[in-house]
Amino acid sequence: MNKLNLDFNLVAEARQSAKVIADDIQGMIDLHTTVSVERTVLRLLGVDGIDDIDRPLPNVIVDKVKEAGGLSLGLAYWMGNAMIHTNQTPQEIAEAVSRGDLDLMTIPQSDLESIKAVVTKKAQETVDFIAQNRKDRDNFLETIGEGPKPYLYLIVATGNIYEDVLQAQAAAKQGADIIAVIRTTGQSLLDYVPFGPTTEGFGGTYATQENFRIMRKALDEVGEEVGRYIRLCNYCSGLCMPEIAAMGAFERLDVMLNDALYGILFRDINMQRTLVDQYFSRIINGFAGVIINTGEDNYLTTADAVEEAHTVLTSQFINEQFALNAGLPEEQMGLGHCFEMNPNIENGFLMELSQAQMARDIFPNAPLKYMPPTKYKTGNIFKGHVQDTLFNAVSIMTNQGLQLLGMLTEAIHTPFLQDRALSIENAKYVFNNMKDMGEEIEFKKDGMIQKRAQTVLAESVKMLNDIKEEGLTNSIAQGKFAEVKRTMTSGKGLDGVVKKDDQYFNPFIELMLGGQ
Repeated sequence: MNKLNLDFNLVAEARQSAKVIADDIQGMIDLHTTVSVERTVLRLLGVDGIDDIDRPLPNVIVDKVKEAGGLSLGLAYWMGNAMIHTNQTPQEIAEAVSRGDLDLMTIPQSDLESIKAVVTKKAQETVDFIAQNRKDRDNFLETIGEGPKPYLYLIVATGNIYEDVLQAQAAAKQGADIIAVIRTTGQSLLDYVPFGPTTEGFGGTYATQENFRIMRKALDEVGEEVGRYIRLCNYCSGLCMPEIAAMGAFERLDVMLNDALYGILFRDINMQRTLVDQYFSRIINGFAGVIINTGEDNYLTTADAVEEAHTVLTSQFINEQFALNAGLPEEQMGLGHCFEMNPNIENGFLMELSQAQMARDIFPNAPLKYMPPTKYKTGNIFKGHVQDTLFNAVSIMTNQGLQLLGMLTEAIHTPFLQDRALSIENAKYVFNNMKDMGEEIEFKKDGMIQKRAQTVLAESVKMLNDIKEEGLTNSIAQGKFAEVKRTMTSGKGLDGVVKKDDQYFNPFIELMLGGQ
C-alpha cells in the first residue's frame, strides 16, 4: 500500500537508522538488570503475596539481596541455589526469608550449571502456563469471534475494581471491543505493585494481579453473553513495567500500554531503568501474545501537532526496533498516534488524514492505536462530538486498528455511562456508513495530502539520522522528543539499576524471546 506516493527508499533508510539507534542502546540493556526485572523473575517463579506489614514479597526478597550486594548475580541464581539446598518451592523460600528464618546469601553456593538446571525447570512450568493462556485466547477468538476493526476501545476509571466491572460490562454490551482499566494517578511512580483487590483510587484503579483476574473473569462472562471476545487492557509502564507484564501474562490480558520512551519523557523515570525494564516487559508481552500500545500521542499533547508530527513517526520507528529486539512481532505493535491538531487550522482534517494514512502505509502489519482529540476539547460538547466524528471518519478511511473513542464531555468530567454510549453509537454509525471508503478513494498526485506526508517522512529521516550520529540518550537530553529534556543519571529509579555479573542469568529471556 502506498496511497501517499511515499519514497520507500526513505522508509528503509529510516528503519536502518532506527535499528542502529536501538542496537546501540541494546548493548547497555544487555549489561544491566534492575530491581523490577529481578522482582519479575521472582513472580514468574511463583513468588507472590505480602509480609506482615503488607510489603510485596518480591520487594522484600530483592531488597535484601540488593542490600547484601548480591543483585548483580540475579534472583534466578539466588533462588535456584536456595531451591537446591532447601528442597522448597520459591514461594516457601520467599516466606522463610521474609520471616527471617532463611538468609539467601549465607546458603552454601552450588555450581552454576546445577542452579541453572533447577531454575530453568521451574521457569518452564510458568512459560507453559502462559503459552496455554495464549491458546485459550485463540480458542475464544475462534469460537465466539470478535468485533470488526477498528476495535472500539473504551476506558473505565472509577477507582473501585467492582464498579469498573459494572461499567466495563455495560460498555461491552453497548459495543466496546477493548476495555482499558485506567491506573490510579501516580501508580507508575510506585516501586512496588499493590496486592489484592482495591476499591480506592484517584483518576483510575490500581493495577494489581487480583484486579486483573476480577476484570478478566467479568469480560469473559460478558463476552459469552454478547457473542464476541472482549479484550482487556492495562498499563505496563512505570517503575514496575516488567512486573505488570508478568501479571498480565498470568491473567490473560490482551493489550498493554508499553512504550520504550514514555516513562523517561513524561514520568521522569531514569533513562537506564526504563530502557532495561522495557526490554524484559516486551519479551513477556511478545510471548504472551499481548498487543502493546506505544505512547506517541503524548508528544502532541505537549508539543504542536503540526510542527512536531515528524517526532511521532520517528518514535514509531524507534519503538518498532526496540520491540523487534525483544521478539515482539509487527502484528502485536499497536504503534500510537493521535488526532490532536488545532481544529481551527485551515485544512486540518486533510493533514490529519495524511498523518493517519502515512502510519498505515509505513506500518502495514501493525494494529495501529489511534487516539482521540483531547488537547483542543472545550466545554462545547456539541463541537466535541463533531471533532470525535471527524476523528472516527479518518480512522475508517485509513484502516486503523484500535480506536480509543473520544467523549463529548472530554474537557468537563470523567465520562458518564451515557457519554460512553453516545461515543460508541457515533463510531458504529461512522464505521458502518463509511465502511469501504478507504478502498474507494485515492489521493491527488502531489496534492496537499501526499505532500504533507512526504514532508513529515523526510523530516523524520533527518531526525533519525541526527539521533544515529548523536545517540539516543544525548538526543533525549537535548529535548528532541516532546521538547522534554532528560539525562542518563536524572530521574527516578536509577538506584535500582545494577550491572550484571558474568555469571548472571535470567531463564525467562532465553525461554520466551522470540517464542510463539
